[in-house]
Amino acid sequence: MGDDWRAAGARIDALIAADPAGREDLVREVTDLYGAGLERLLDVLHEAGALTDEVLAAVAADELVSALLLVHGLHPDDAGTRIAAALARTGVELVEVTDRGVCRLRVAHGQPPAGLEDLVTAAAPEITAVEVSTRPALIPVSALFSRVAEPT
Repeated sequence: MGDDWRAAGARIDALIAADPAGREDLVREVTDLYGAGLERLLDVLHEAGALTDEVLAAVAADELVSALLLVHGLHPDDAGTRIAAALARTGVELVEVTDRGVCRLRVAHGQPPAGLEDLVTAAAPEITAVEVSTRPALIPVSALFSRVAEPT
């Protein structure tokens, strides 16, 4: 199937938009069926001893499989772990994810990077809001030892 799953998702969205009343129930049933199948697959792998930490990490790292696990509430990593991984190398720090699904972030320097909220919600679609604060400017240590110039 390769990367055709993205196109399939777009076709499903288009079909739902064309006749939402009839197709939403069908899509929900099919989604529930596939979710139950994925859950059972993970159970079988676990029972067989084949679902090692390495295998689970590889499964969760795959973009398509990770997205499917998220849709069905089966992803092995919690929202905070997924967000922290998505923020790596952005200069943005995860402060917390609240029980209400609010993601609080802190920018180390300057302005938040463009697309920050999209990055967070892609990693954790269950997030209800993203709040960004900036770290207060620090007084340089050298300023603590400087003297006021005496008048000449």
